[in-house]
Amino acid sequence: MAGIYIHFPFCRHKCNYCNFYSLATSKHHDELLIALLKEIELQQDYLQGENIETIYLGGGTPSLLKAAEIEQLLHAVYKLFTVIDEAEITLEANPDDLRAPKLRELKQAGINRLSIGVQSFQDEDLRYLQRIHTANQARNSIKRAQDAGFSNISIDLIYGIPTLSSTGWEFNLLDAMGLGVPHISAYALTIEDKTPMALQIKRGKLPDVNDEDQLQQFIILTDLIQANGYLHYEISNFCTPGMFSKHNTAYWQGKKYLGIGPSAHSYNTTSRQWNIAGIGQYLTAVKSGKLPFEQEILTIPQRFNEYIMTSLRTMWGCNLDIVERDFGVDWTNQALADAQQFIDNGSLIQKGRILVLSQKGLFHADGIAAELFRID
Repeated sequence: MAGIYIHFPFCRHKCNYCNFYSLATSKHHDELLIALLKEIELQQDYLQGENIETIYLGGGTPSLLKAAEIEQLLHAVYKLFTVIDEAEITLEANPDDLRAPKLRELKQAGINRLSIGVQSFQDEDLRYLQRIHTANQARNSIKRAQDAGFSNISIDLIYGIPTLSSTGWEFNLLDAMGLGVPHISAYALTIEDKTPMALQIKRGKLPDVNDEDQLQQFIILTDLIQANGYLHYEISNFCTPGMFSKHNTAYWQGKKYLGIGPSAHSYNTTSRQWNIAGIGQYLTAVKSGKLPFEQEILTIPQRFNEYIMTSLRTMWGCNLDIVERDFGVDWTNQALADAQQFIDNGSLIQKGRILVLSQKGLFHADGIAAELFRID
């Protein structure tokens, strides 16, 4: 089983904190659609006949695409790949794009899961993040999606925003759960270099994030959401039983995936490749029948490190039997020896042959994983 990701980089407005490849323009919209269809054709052999269990349209703001254009893209995938009957087909969307007629059209086009970029249910936070929707638009978009027959809905929320109090964060979580949203992705606000937000903070025009506030809100998140019956199945992801994101879970489980579009990444278990992050160069290359990517052949230590990093992020943890099967007894023993300090301080829990992060360890997951890495 494998997944396909299609990157649509255009937005109405680029948020000040965004570090993804996205452009606040629609100048090359029609050309890009043609190029995406062409790249799907050019990449039809990449997954080596694997059945497709997930298709994910991300961005950018792919909800700017017309339903007929989404249908074109999905048709191209179905024509050239074997897509399973119960495939999860996700569209990332902004609340202001989800009007009732559009939602009905999306469902008819084949979308069966929505990932809505809410970020907060409070207008002050949305202004800080330079989002162009309001809190009421966010709530109404979820209700309209449910009315249109979408039951598989995920929303994004951000914590650690300087305008967001711990009480306000609890309100956001209770609001989401009260709306019956079965999947919540919650991320700490991260100030990425060279983003407008980083520059505004440096110049004193915006308050900076506070690490202690972020930690406190992360603890509130994990406690409150699990108390309400949600599974904390990945560091930033929570769902009611059975409502995991199949697409993202496949990333964490090391399955193959194909990325289509500028800056999109692909992985086939032995190598990783990524398309050029430049719309002009991407369009020119694909038009001439070339694949505009760079590639990295993964070494054994890189494959090991990826397994450690991705497995520790999930509630299923790092399985030492898998490490032994794929990398040998010596690698397994070394991993366990490196993990011992974190087992001793309560950051990692050992359950037989499984290593799982404790709540204490979750907030320091990247650092813990790095201590277990092997260097080439």
